Amino acid sequence: MANADLLKELRIEKDQRETQGGGLGRWPWIVGGVVVVVVLAGLAGWWLMGSRAVEVQTAQAQSPASNAAAGAVLQATGYVTARRQATVSAQITGTLTHVLIEEGDHVKQGQIVARLDDSQYRAALEAARKQAAASHALVDQFQAQLAQNQRDALRMESLAEKGLVAKQTAEQARTLVDSTRAQLLSQQRSAASSDAQVVEAQVNFDYCVIRSPFDGVITTKDAQVGEIVSPFSAGGGFTRTGIGTVVDMDSLEVDVDVNEAYIGRVKPNMPAEAVLDAYPDWKIPAHVIAIVPAADRGKATVKVRVALEHKDSRIVPDMGVRVSFLESKEAQQAAQAPKGVLIPANAIAQREGHAVVFLVTGDKAQQRAVTPESTGKDDMRLVPAGVEAGDTVVVSPPESLKDGTRIATAKPKE
Repeated sequence: MANADLLKELRIEKDQRETQGGGLGRWPWIVGGVVVVVVLAGLAGWWLMGSRAVEVQTAQAQSPASNAAAGAVLQATGYVTARRQATVSAQITGTLTHVLIEEGDHVKQGQIVARLDDSQYRAALEAARKQAAASHALVDQFQAQLAQNQRDALRMESLAEKGLVAKQTAEQARTLVDSTRAQLLSQQRSAASSDAQVVEAQVNFDYCVIRSPFDGVITTKDAQVGEIVSPFSAGGGFTRTGIGTVVDMDSLEVDVDVNEAYIGRVKPNMPAEAVLDAYPDWKIPAHVIAIVPAADRGKATVKVRVALEHKDSRIVPDMGVRVSFLESKEAQQAAQAPKGVLIPANAIAQREGHAVVFLVTGDKAQQRAVTPESTGKDDMRLVPAGVEAGDTVVVSPPESLKDGTRIATAKPKE
């Protein structure tokens, strides 16, 4: 009984519990704290996800290459040739005393390129001049003698009319005049011959100075000072026949061999494009000059002369060249590279019903609206505007990628 009474004293009645609790208790505060923690965790997660860079694969936009052969009806190979090319030589045999040229020198027409030993020809010229002077002195002597004989003949005729001298004396005086006149004429012709010999000696003397026949560039130097040069091949191979070669660079053109089965496609004045083997990226406008009316039986080809419309110091004789014969000027224009850039087809995404690409600008993606065109290749698209050559675009952009999203370039898989 004592224990039962003790337990009754420890029991808390209902009215006492409501008075001592003072409201709902601690549970609402606990629930509210949990909600706040969840909201803060969500905000933190959203912030962390928004600041994390999206890894993407990238590629570079490329310029479409021009298709030079698109408008070409035929292609052929050949070599650069010079229409004006000469081996400079002497017109007389002599020993070289001066050679004034080197390979690569530019020379003008009439410029001295070499000199020969002229001592012998100088002496011959001087002797011819002396001989001509002596001949002219005799002409003067015969002219004076003729004048004197004419005066004597007049006096003899006057005296013969008066009967002071015999008529025979007057006749002899007239005969002397005629004889002197004939001697004078002979001497004049001899003097003219001497003058011609002077001219000949002068020409031979001038041949000792060798000049360039036209403006051009020296491509070879074939003789040195002290060697004997001659217009004739003699001396068992020890005599030079040329001093050097001069080429008129303005006369350069291209000779190509076209298979006779396709020569019908080539026409005079037909536009063309030449590409030197030494400079494969340099395209030179050209046109057909003429089709040589002869075929090579062994190679079954016909030679075609092609003019280069642009002259340049890089073009030199005997260079290999490839020529594309174009159908028309319109075909040349059609062969030019299309406007725009090429990008991978999977770099184009759809956003709100429009085709877009994402450019890499710093560490962010920049959205650009584009109008792609087909290129005939499934993996590439032509973008006429909105993207420039060299721009970096995102390949296979994810749906979550938006304008301004932070991105990081993924490393390529090994």
